Amino acid sequence: MKNRTGILLAGVLAAGVLGSMSLFTVDQRENAIVFQLGEVKQVITTPGLHFKWPLIQNVRYFDARILTMDTPDAERYITSEKKNLLVNTFVKWKISDPRQFYISVGDEAQAETRLAQTVNATLREVFGKHTVQEVVSKDRDEMMRVARERANLDAKKIGIDVIDVRLKRVDLPQEVSESVYKRMDAERKSVANQLRSEGASEAERIRAEADKERAVIIANAYNEAQRLKGEGDAKASAVYAQAFGKNPEFYAFYRSLEAYRSSFKNRSDVLVLQPNSEFFKYLKGPGKGSK
Repeated sequence: MKNRTGILLAGVLAAGVLGSMSLFTVDQRENAIVFQLGEVKQVITTPGLHFKWPLIQNVRYFDARILTMDTPDAERYITSEKKNLLVNTFVKWKISDPRQFYISVGDEAQAETRLAQTVNATLREVFGKHTVQEVVSKDRDEMMRVARERANLDAKKIGIDVIDVRLKRVDLPQEVSESVYKRMDAERKSVANQLRSEGASEAERIRAEADKERAVIIANAYNEAQRLKGEGDAKASAVYAQAFGKNPEFYAFYRSLEAYRSSFKNRSDVLVLQPNSEFFKYLKGPGKGSK
């Protein structure tokens, strides 16, 4: 009785082991390939519980998500201007055909090695047709689209879809950076010199116009002053003439006082005249001026 019970338990245990070896699950984030004696028997892309023959069949899982291949080291590319650029890239890819993927490369490490070679060759071709300015401008999106399409053509041969190819960083080599800096510095200095020259020319023009306007204003003012002075002298002469006509003696006396004031303004003034000169006519005593 005990032997039968032991055999029954052993059979149940064996059946349980065989059952567990016959069932497997596929996660929604992965695909699976069922191998029978090393040969691909079935590709499973739907998640859930699945069956396989124990002992003679085994299962291998492959990631179904979008994967990222990052290049830690910058690659050197040459543009159409024969300029070197140091470029860091990353690639988004996924396994589209697990069977072809397994047959062609076997695992993700080999796939990324093959994909890196493909992308590198494609980017060299694309960069060789564009200038540095186009690489760093809005044309870069079009360049990456072309690179992705061309890389995808080769990637499909190993069961891969290239989702995207992007540039992380674009740098100039040190020697090129120095050359570009010197050229930019020379260009800026040339522009600065040109602006200084234009500013000096404009300043000279403004200064010349100001001097011209100043000369015109001074000339007009001088003419106006001379006109007013002439009018004043004419009015003064008229007044003098009118006064002389009314009282010649008073006019002569007044003019003599003006002459005395002008002649004896400073103590250092010296006049050499005879005492009985007509000039001292009105300096003599009262009543003597008429003699």
